[in-house]
Amino acid sequence: MKHQVNMHWAGKMAFEASAARHTIRIDVDEEKGGEDSGFRPKMLSLASLGGCTGMDVISILKKMKVEPREFSIEVEGELSDDLPQIYNNIHLKYIFRGDSLPEDKLNKAITLSQEKYCGVTAMLKHASHITWEIINQS
Repeated sequence: MKHQVNMHWAGKMAFEASAARHTIRIDVDEEKGGEDSGFRPKMLSLASLGGCTGMDVISILKKMKVEPREFSIEVEGELSDDLPQIYNNIHLKYIFRGDSLPEDKLNKAITLSQEKYCGVTAMLKHASHITWEIINQS
């Protein structure tokens, strides 16, 4: 299987990335010649990581018959000082809200995602140290 994303220059520093029927805009701020009209390229990798592991976690929790009322993920990347700048460290906060959510099942779902299922984690961990934590709010 292959994936293809088509890139179209949208002026100045902006690009439109399209795949299937979906489009996302990529740009930089005015200081770097852009118009601040879209995601930064590296930030998209953080969004990809959050989306990948989030889908895994929800899928696994549903199989465990655990359904949070709310679920969000904060993904924070720490950039290196040297060029090319990469994320040396990435930290994920898995934030759950719900009544009596079993911590052991939340932990198992995240561990399975991070160690077995999330392909974005598998790619990024070759360049970045990835850590995570659970915030379980009632």
